[in-house]
Amino acid sequence: MATANPIRNVSDTALWVAIYRAMESERPDAIFRDPYARRLGGERGQAIVDAMPQGASMSWPMVVRTAVMDEILLRCVQQGATTVLNLAAGLDARPYRLDLPPALRWLHVDLPDMVDYFRSHMATEVPRCQLEFIAADLREADARRDVFTRAAGQGPVLVITEGLLVYLEPDNVAELARDLHDTAKARWWLSDLASPMLLKFLEKKWSPKLRDGNAPFRFGPADGTGFFAPHGWREVEFRSSWDESLRLKRTMPHVWLWNLLRRLQPRGRQEEMRRMSGIMLLEST
Repeated sequence: MATANPIRNVSDTALWVAIYRAMESERPDAIFRDPYARRLGGERGQAIVDAMPQGASMSWPMVVRTAVMDEILLRCVQQGATTVLNLAAGLDARPYRLDLPPALRWLHVDLPDMVDYFRSHMATEVPRCQLEFIAADLREADARRDVFTRAAGQGPVLVITEGLLVYLEPDNVAELARDLHDTAKARWWLSDLASPMLLKFLEKKWSPKLRDGNAPFRFGPADGTGFFAPHGWREVEFRSSWDESLRLKRTMPHVWLWNLLRRLQPRGRQEEMRRMSGIMLLEST
């Protein structure tokens, strides 16, 4: 008898990723510490990790993403960001776990049920900055623009869309990009970014279970960060998940074999593989 899929919707993927943060935090050589992750991920998050093909061994991209985005976020704050607009924030506990300026304004935006879940599980904790919770469905244009107008009031604004874009259709991402530029007046945009190669790679591994759980992967632009140029954004930095995994020593299983196969590829193919997945920092033009 088949086991029921523990993923019910896109919001459940936040529980999944929280368990990956917990797994990293519990290592003696952890590259970051999220003491709230196990609590936030809960039993369902662990069930998702257990149900996904190679679920535990494939934690490395999420761990790398978290660590790299921590680094870039802190740098942007040092460079003058005064408001962080965290969209589809899920179970992101950065306002509690990072060394942030007390005056920093942090807008934690997600669907009402997710905001309620997060707040109830963090009710006894004290954030390190000025944390505001906003329950909103960003698929609704009016609600989205109201949130973005609220963020624009105290800039410079740094936007975070960690783990969001891959679940959106290209037209939705384009609309989001325009609104972040024109309405939120954001200076920086920090996000992970997939490619067609990554989506194809995951087609047999994770995509069937995600589709069955109403959370299919959709967005992986062929032109990479160039997708955002017509909407007012330019690439400032791109951190390859592969390169960063080697730097941080959080690599995929059998990394030696993948390194060998990469070296046998033509130079153009090697670069395509390097940018298969990564963390991008965009700046408004």
